[in-house]
Amino acid sequence: MKLFRKDLFWDVDPEKIDYKQHARFIIERVLSRGSLDDWLYIKAKYTLSEIKKHVVNIRSMDKKSLSFCSKILDIPREEFRCYINNAYWPPIDV
Repeated sequence: MKLFRKDLFWDVDPEKIDYKQHARFIIERVLSRGSLDDWLYIKAKYTLSEIKKHVVNIRSMDKKSLSFCSKILDIPREEFRCYINNAYWPPIDV
């Protein structure tokens, strides 16, 4: 985990994070707190299908990240767990 900013995983020992076992945790953290460079790194580390599998199951995501993932990964917002859980959100037009 040496290629991410130190402060991105401030609450865990980065040396103990396993890329396969903790994929959802890593992807979720990058989407919520990461930079564009962090996003590009996970895109290189995981396939788009792996990223899609994990992002649709994230329970909570800010509207900006949701719109980004929806557009970049070509997934309708309605398929995201965080959108379903927060169905009271007004539609986001981008």
